Amino acid sequence: MSKKLQVLFFIFILCCSFIVHPFSTLAQEMPQEEAGLAELPIDNTEFPVLYLNDPLLHGEAVWMLQARLKELGYDLTVNGIYSPETCTMVRLFNNAEGLKDSTVVTRATWEKLMNYSATEPYLSVFGDKPQGSQGRLLIVIDIATRKLTLYEDDKVIKEYPVAVGKSKTPSPLGEWKIIHKSLNWGNGFGTRWMGLNVPWGIYGIHGTNKPGSIGSFASHGCIRMLNKQVEELYPLVSVGTRVRIVEDGQIFPKNFTPQNFRKKASGQKVVYVQSRLKELGFEFDHADGRFGNMTELAVKYFQAWHCLPVTGELNDETYRAMGMIE
Repeated sequence: MSKKLQVLFFIFILCCSFIVHPFSTLAQEMPQEEAGLAELPIDNTEFPVLYLNDPLLHGEAVWMLQARLKELGYDLTVNGIYSPETCTMVRLFNNAEGLKDSTVVTRATWEKLMNYSATEPYLSVFGDKPQGSQGRLLIVIDIATRKLTLYEDDKVIKEYPVAVGKSKTPSPLGEWKIIHKSLNWGNGFGTRWMGLNVPWGIYGIHGTNKPGSIGSFASHGCIRMLNKQVEELYPLVSVGTRVRIVEDGQIFPKNFTPQNFRKKASGQKVVYVQSRLKELGFEFDHADGRFGNMTELAVKYFQAWHCLPVTGELNDETYRAMGMIE
């Protein structure tokens, strides 16, 4: 084969490669540090990174993204597939919110999209008073009994069976609040969605297209309700309503592995520490998984009270004094 023919053949192969992989140029937008997340399940609730891929990504996380974008006025098809059309809308949203010009959905995108703000002030101890309500409302969800109870002050108003997270994707224990409400997302989210301010992922109370799962450990961490019942609950509560998720009435696991951390940390183990501090009378805020100023102050008070080095940081010595480990 002559040199000229070899060059032409090489160009032909390159063109074919582009045709077979038409999304390659957009897929290259995925930052190198995010490339390692490519194998994350896209039904994952912990702010999954979404990007254009071949084959196309699909799943409940993509459905949630599309439903929320459409709700905000972006013109796209909600089908649970991360398509070039979805990429275009994501880029428009990222630009509109002052984020990186990209078709990649990052944690920052999710936080903007779901109206999440770690610094948003709490409205009250139990939440806002919806129109017509006579008292403050509190939702308690016990994952051990798979039951959701709505209280008005200390009185039980409603009780519903629910599905909660599987062992590999547990529902987040803690003291949360409703920060976002939406109608008719469809698919696995049923007819109503009430998002919670969990700092490490996307969790909410919602309907389902799998009514047979109610009463079991079946979700990716969200709280599922029958559509008819979530439609009954939805108008009774407002943004700001408090939501406590417990296990056998407690916000503490049966097995706890200590971890050293300090201010600005977040996660389920921070919730456990905050809950234990509250039991001991040293926590001045909610058990919401955010290691902020108030939690640091509570840790320092506890350490000073027990003649420990006053660092405001969690270590084995402090855990042992708190009775969290032996």
